[in-house]
Amino acid sequence: MSPDWDVVGYVISSDHRTKVLGRLAEGPATPTQIATDVDLSVTHVSRALSSLRERDLVELLVPEDRRKGRVYGITEQGASAWETIQTKDLSK
Repeated sequence: MSPDWDVVGYVISSDHRTKVLGRLAEGPATPTQIATDVDLSVTHVSRALSSLRERDLVELLVPEDRRKGRVYGITEQGASAWETIQTKDLSK
């Protein structure tokens, strides 16, 4: 499958989105875990997660109404985009 360059461009146009997607490529995590792992504020992580979710690159793995312990994972489309970013060395 050829890369979706629109999606790849969208991710790499934001350092925060790139870091968050890269972290989720390693495994599911909560926003707080992601923030700690990639050295961003939880606010920035939450904003990045929202925009990545809108593009179906990440998904919420727990019920939508849960406020604490929200665990996010990468989708197949997200994993494909991340693989392209890695193989083409597009992450900063």
